[in-house]
Amino acid sequence: MARERKVLDALDTAKTQWYHFTAVVIAGMGFFTDAYDLFSISLVTKLLGRIYYFNPSSNSPGTLPPNVSAAVNGVAFCGTLAGQLFFGWLGDKMGRKKVYGMTLMLMVICCLASGLSFGSSAKGVMATLCFFRFWLGFGIGGDYPLSATIMSEYANKRTRGAFIAAVFAMQGFGNLTGGIIAIIVSAALKSAFDAPAYRDDRAGSTAPQADYAWRIVLMFGAIPALMTYYWRMKMPETARYTALVAKNDKQAAADMARVLKNLEFADEQEKAAAEEAAAETARREQYGLFSKEFARRHGRHLLGTTVCWFVLDIAFYSQNLFQKDIYTAVEWLPKADTMSALEEMYKISRAQTLVALCGTIPGYWFTLGGFFFMTAFMLGLAVPYHHWTTKGNHVGFVVMYAFTFFFANFGPNSTTFIVPAEIFPARLRSTCHGISSAAGKMGAIVGSFGFLYAAQSTDPSKTDAGYPPGIGVRNSLFFLAGCNVIGFFFTFLVPESKGKSLEELSGENGDVETEQPAAANSYRQTVPDGGSISDLA
Repeated sequence: MARERKVLDALDTAKTQWYHFTAVVIAGMGFFTDAYDLFSISLVTKLLGRIYYFNPSSNSPGTLPPNVSAAVNGVAFCGTLAGQLFFGWLGDKMGRKKVYGMTLMLMVICCLASGLSFGSSAKGVMATLCFFRFWLGFGIGGDYPLSATIMSEYANKRTRGAFIAAVFAMQGFGNLTGGIIAIIVSAALKSAFDAPAYRDDRAGSTAPQADYAWRIVLMFGAIPALMTYYWRMKMPETARYTALVAKNDKQAAADMARVLKNLEFADEQEKAAAEEAAAETARREQYGLFSKEFARRHGRHLLGTTVCWFVLDIAFYSQNLFQKDIYTAVEWLPKADTMSALEEMYKISRAQTLVALCGTIPGYWFTLGGFFFMTAFMLGLAVPYHHWTTKGNHVGFVVMYAFTFFFANFGPNSTTFIVPAEIFPARLRSTCHGISSAAGKMGAIVGSFGFLYAAQSTDPSKTDAGYPPGIGVRNSLFFLAGCNVIGFFFTFLVPESKGKSLEELSGENGDVETEQPAAANSYRQTVPDGGSISDLA
């Protein structure tokens, strides 16, 4: 135990070095790919409807039927939920490194396969696409607990939160890059194969080459992931897993000395005391995930992280996947029949990229606010909703809407990812992070399937083809604001991790675990362990 403590103390006090930044890039590119793959589908669903569900007798362009749209948008989240639970558990059983490469290769293969979805009918193409997107989501799910756990266990105490936040912030760049690639692809094909608006030529408004557009966009996500595969395989196992779970402190010290320079380990002269302390620690650490002892020490923490992530993702993924429908509802985007298929894809991509650039990206990198401001801005959209839909007020709506993304990423979207990687014991850390993130994806499933129907107009004559009347966009925004209020109150169950080592937080340092009130905890105000983004420099 004494030797273990020396290894862990050396990690906690190590200076920020080049390898820390390398680890951020290696882990972050997985999240870049995760976001690209999960959100790029929303850029091409309108195009898929035009290509595969064209009805020459209809006055409106083809759209995906409700059940198909729900499946295409939501099936990846089902895979992600399963992957988070499975790979989170596997990461604690086999080690972080052994599982880390599996998830990335699964993502690369299924990303390419998604773009190669073929079939003799529209139903066949959509079924193949959904199959591969489920397994793509399964691989993405593994990246959540593993990336967070690996980065938290590599980092020193001072900059831990900032480094984990930096990994998660790559999700914003993945989201942004998806929009940029869609803009480039749609603009290039539109320039080469121009087509009239739907109302001028129903069949001719969708050029045959438009079928390449969505495939290229989906397949591009494999490139950044593939580029980092080699470096993932070169990463050593984290010292905390090797020392605390595998109980091989010599190997832990050797692994860290390979990648981190000038680590100082104190001399070991206290063998008898070390053996006694190790026996005591082993006795204390017998409790498992479903034990009363875990419930006493960490039950409320796990409840807090799961509920916060669940309600956050209902709002976050509803906004991300269906923002194109909201933009159409407030008439920021032109009516579909006034555009060709590629023009519509271009304008949707441009709108979402603008919001990502102005709201999502800055929010990830500030990581300081929370549920309170998300609630305030959603109510600011919902209460005077009819004002925002009046001609001339659309710019104000877009600015307010961008602020909801800003504050989602400004606080809860990043800290829901960071905190579960810090507050649980090493042998259960990946599993608990997987459970917390799986709760988030359950929220994403609720958001992606529920919002699809809920946001439909209350007037049956104004609903999309095949959809029953819903509660409307305005009432849907009220509901999402309510989710944020719930998240705000559940953050009080999560302890403050500022300035503490992972072992202090989890009780693995041999001391009786103490908790501080979460009056200023990280979901609402700060990067968890005292690190700020400025600490990266």
